[in-house]
Amino acid sequence: MLKKSKNKWNLDYSFLEKKGYKDFASRLNLNSEKSAKAFKVFFNSLRKEARETKQASYLVVKFLKEGKLSKKEEKELKLQFYDVLKIMGVGIPFFMIPGATVLVPFLIKLSRKLGLDIIPTSFKKDEDL
Repeated sequence: MLKKSKNKWNLDYSFLEKKGYKDFASRLNLNSEKSAKAFKVFFNSLRKEARETKQASYLVVKFLKEGKLSKKEEKELKLQFYDVLKIMGVGIPFFMIPGATVLVPFLIKLSRKLGLDIIPTSFKKDEDL
């Protein structure tokens, strides 16, 4: 599916064609560099979010053992907890609701217009922060 050659990622979409998504696979192939970059950004953001959640779990264990956290640690834990809630609110419907591939981008755009923040920090660009 994902092959790296000379610092360039090449994606093989034949598995999509086998599952009956020929149109989708052909569009991804036409835009292979853009789609490879999008997948790379997504997985890097996902990896960063996982690291932050792991760090937050250490803070929870510390709190359970010692009964206290510094103000900085407390703020860090709250922010990560909010990010986890955002992932559950945006990510889970993506897999559970039919047609969510259209719905989620619409919700993200609508939330920005309403001044709501529903995107986890790891998935934001630096200028969005």
